[in-house]
Amino acid sequence: MSIYWDRITAFLGVLVLTFMAGTDFASALETVDFNHPAFASVGDQPTSIPIGHAEFCRVHSDDCATNYDFVAATTLDEGKWQELLQVNADFNNSIVPVTDQVLYQVSEFWTYPSGYGDCEDYVLAKRRQLIDLGWEPSTLMIAVVRQENGDGHAVLMVRTDRGDLVLDNQSALIKLWSDTPYHYLKRQSQFDPAQWVDIYDTRAGKIARR
Repeated sequence: MSIYWDRITAFLGVLVLTFMAGTDFASALETVDFNHPAFASVGDQPTSIPIGHAEFCRVHSDDCATNYDFVAATTLDEGKWQELLQVNADFNNSIVPVTDQVLYQVSEFWTYPSGYGDCEDYVLAKRRQLIDLGWEPSTLMIAVVRQENGDGHAVLMVRTDRGDLVLDNQSALIKLWSDTPYHYLKRQSQFDPAQWVDIYDTRAGKIARR
């Protein structure tokens, strides 16, 4: 258990106490305030789809199917937290970062990595592994961000009852989205992973360069 686990659980301390008191997780989830800053605010209309993801969905249509069994957020307990840490570490340590230009001689190509890949490939692998472990697809969304140097980047945004957590190939730490040094532009829709929605990142000092 890490110090950051305490950081994440702190803002929903009342909810944690509810769990300890024996209330079932589904009932407790209904009390979560998704307007809290720990959750990214998104648009309710589709936005532009990254070309790499659109091409990925044409090849891997099953991975982009509508989430008919929609779950708003995963209830994050100690076991789930450890799964996130393990999956993030496993792929960060086993995949060698290489650009699409070097690997495939194209500027953008999203695919599952075979030992090598760029940020989108890490994210796809982590998302698939978590789904295989029983995580609901509607809680696992690829997000596109801008780094502080202006470069584009992709991370996995995991919606939990503690907030939106970020799995990042550039960091061993899993943080709330609001604690990361990125400006968030858009992410997959929770309802339809083939569609994307804008993220309204209004945090001070975060300036998008589209």
